[in-house]
Amino acid sequence: MKIATYRATSGSGGETGIGVVQDDRIVDLKSCGLPGDMMSLLKGGIDVAAIESRLGGGTTLALADVELLAPIPNPGKVLAIGLNYGDHIAESGMEAPKHQVWFNKQHNCINGPYAPINLPSVSPMLDYEAELCLVIGKTCKHVPKERAGEVIAGYFCGNDVSVRDWQIRAQTFQIGKSFDTHGPIGPYLVTPDEVGDPHDLDIRCLVNGEVRQNSNTKHLIFDCFDAIEHLTQAFTLDVGDVLFMGTPSGVGAAMKPASWLVEGDVVRVEIDKLGHIENTVVPEQAETRIG
Repeated sequence: MKIATYRATSGSGGETGIGVVQDDRIVDLKSCGLPGDMMSLLKGGIDVAAIESRLGGGTTLALADVELLAPIPNPGKVLAIGLNYGDHIAESGMEAPKHQVWFNKQHNCINGPYAPINLPSVSPMLDYEAELCLVIGKTCKHVPKERAGEVIAGYFCGNDVSVRDWQIRAQTFQIGKSFDTHGPIGPYLVTPDEVGDPHDLDIRCLVNGEVRQNSNTKHLIFDCFDAIEHLTQAFTLDVGDVLFMGTPSGVGAAMKPASWLVEGDVVRVEIDKLGHIENTVVPEQAETRIG
């Protein structure tokens, strides 16, 4: 099942909601007597069969009449793992990590699947990273790997947009990974029953139609279940937390010479079974805002 967060672009004053995507239409879940926002749905548990049984009486809209938003608009924690594909480690000139290397992306970076991403006013070193993402559906701690699948509510595409000079200024990577708009995700949450094995999905990134990254999630060094086992040894994962699972080779920083994103570039991330996101680079409007 594909569940999207959306904003109607005609006829309803721009109200937001969630719905099940069926071909070129979306069935609004609130009109089916179900929660009307993603966090409430996640907290109640996504019962695919129960949702499907209630879709017949729901209001439907054409996908052309809605704007798809980030499926998890306001996640709690946004965590990303670095150096998690062997080929990316090689192109980075770094040693393979003995342990999982995690960093925070601030929640303000979360962005819609087709929304513009900012070219920062403070740096030209803007880069892309196609990534498999997942969202936590059950509060959890000390989860063994063999049970990690139980706490995953769904998967989606992500782009861990990176400002490279700001990234390397500190070992935490945090600021350079957290600029506003630099975490587009979507286009919808795909439930695990529809994904099957998340560790056998082709993943690609294209810039202006040129394939830059082309790999498969089977090449993850630490897979999704390893990640949950590892993180929950340290702290609780909460409903709505989002994990970015790392990027394969082909990033702009590793090209010779480096190829940074510039105004007007269109970055597309595709993952089999999960659809695609596509974001255009626009100059940041660097205006002081207080309050």
